[in-house]
Amino acid sequence: MSKKALIERQRKRILLVNKYFIKRLDLKRKIKQERSFSKKFQLQQKLSQLPKDSSYIRLNSRCLLSGRPKGVFRDFKISRHFLREMALLGVLPGVKKASW
Repeated sequence: MSKKALIERQRKRILLVNKYFIKRLDLKRKIKQERSFSKKFQLQQKLSQLPKDSSYIRLNSRCLLSGRPKGVFRDFKISRHFLREMALLGVLPGVKKASW
């Protein structure tokens, strides 16, 4: 189990990303379209004044069950430990243990 503080920090980042997504997208689009260096610089400063955690890049994939940050399968959003356990129990439809 991950620390509760780390899970809460991730939840806070998700809220910030959702809150500032349109604003960030708009500023980035304006920066790409702008030809004047001084105007580009001003737009870049506005972008950098937004909270760091509002950037999509700072999000990590975490297991929904345990909060584990590593070994998370994107399709199921659970860690490899829980994936194996649930697959063996037959909880996940269409998933079976490989054998060759």
